[in-house]
Amino acid sequence: MILIAGAGPTGLTLAVDLARRGVPVRVVDKADRHFVGSRGKGLQPRTLEVLADLGVLDAVRAAGAPYPLLRMHGPNGHDDRPMFEPGEAEPWMLGQGEFEAILRAKLAEHGVRVELGAELTEFTQDGDGVTAVVGGTEIRADYLIGADGGRSFVRKRLGVAFVGHPVDQLTMVIADVTSRGLDRDRWHLWPQARPTMIGMCPLPGGTDRFQLMMGITAEPSETSSEISEDYLRAALHERTGRTDVTLTDPTWTSIYRSNARMVDRYRIGRVLLAGDAAHVHPPTGGQGLNTGVQDAYNLGWKLAAVLNGAPGALLDTYEEERLPIAADVLGLSTELLGKNIRREDGGFKRGKETQQLHLTYRGSSLARGEHGGDRVPGVFGPGFTLLALGSQCPADAVAAPELREHYGCDFVLVRPDGHVGVSTDDLADVQNYLAITS
Repeated sequence: MILIAGAGPTGLTLAVDLARRGVPVRVVDKADRHFVGSRGKGLQPRTLEVLADLGVLDAVRAAGAPYPLLRMHGPNGHDDRPMFEPGEAEPWMLGQGEFEAILRAKLAEHGVRVELGAELTEFTQDGDGVTAVVGGTEIRADYLIGADGGRSFVRKRLGVAFVGHPVDQLTMVIADVTSRGLDRDRWHLWPQARPTMIGMCPLPGGTDRFQLMMGITAEPSETSSEISEDYLRAALHERTGRTDVTLTDPTWTSIYRSNARMVDRYRIGRVLLAGDAAHVHPPTGGQGLNTGVQDAYNLGWKLAAVLNGAPGALLDTYEEERLPIAADVLGLSTELLGKNIRREDGGFKRGKETQQLHLTYRGSSLARGEHGGDRVPGVFGPGFTLLALGSQCPADAVAAPELREHYGCDFVLVRPDGHVGVSTDDLADVQNYLAITS
């Protein structure tokens, strides 16, 4: 059995992936209720591929919406501009609370429900498994996954370093509010507002709900209840000059300073870290939630394989592949935040670097052949898929002759997470690869 601490996007994605593979899983969370705010609201194109494989993309599409045009407000009026280049793959907007609800519903289809009010307070491990104390009760698991957020108990209990620093000294607030007076087909930005830009992004669902983001003068140690509706309304009116815009009913607020931090280890024995427990990002570029989902997608098939008899060393490749990805994405988020703070032209533009379609595991010990580690477009899971690109191919392989010119070989073995395991002209290479991964 796999025990997952944390029922956010990362923990839920991993739980769904494991449950559909027939792996027993429990998901515990110390919160006494499910999260309902918008928080991370952008699902990148690569994440949408993952969600298609997990069987929830249709629900995500139905509940969300495409990103609107940016409306940049200034002293001389406003101008509208796209966030993305024409023809590029675009993310999908959906509030995090709604996204988590969709994942929980899929998990329930597999007979698994999140255990709320179930705080992990202690754990020990040995060569055969992990003994965890949850809500005062001992639970025995094969592996424990810490997906319990930036203040992760699992990470702290392991003693894993969380290296990094605040990347901006300004305190920020994000709030879900009801607002009227702004067009709902635009993401409204006031780049010249002080002390920071102000953003009002319409949330999907056909309501008057917006996600508000602004800098505040309060300290991050204060609770969200101390950032009142009156404070938010007065700040919006004063800094934008738009007293015609209403602001009421802040149902969720979050106060923070942007941090860039990550672990130096993803695994210690039978305990592994994922998502914000392993890396926290500035919100710019919509990378944090999506990187956590990709952590889970990389880890799920490997855990299942090891429990089904694959060599335990396969789990070492999780850290090997995901740690450098997290470092690169963390650098990107920080760079984009700096552009926004400096109010640089193009600071709000998003290109291919944020889509996560280009991420590769080249150089990994699991990447064999010229194209080993590269993402293969499309959806292939949940098992390995053999693309037969030449004429002398086994009958049960997937015929894809149109890919032969691109890959230049007879066989491409696609891993369960949609990356090339091995590209080769020799079927024996495929058989040898499967021997160490399944």
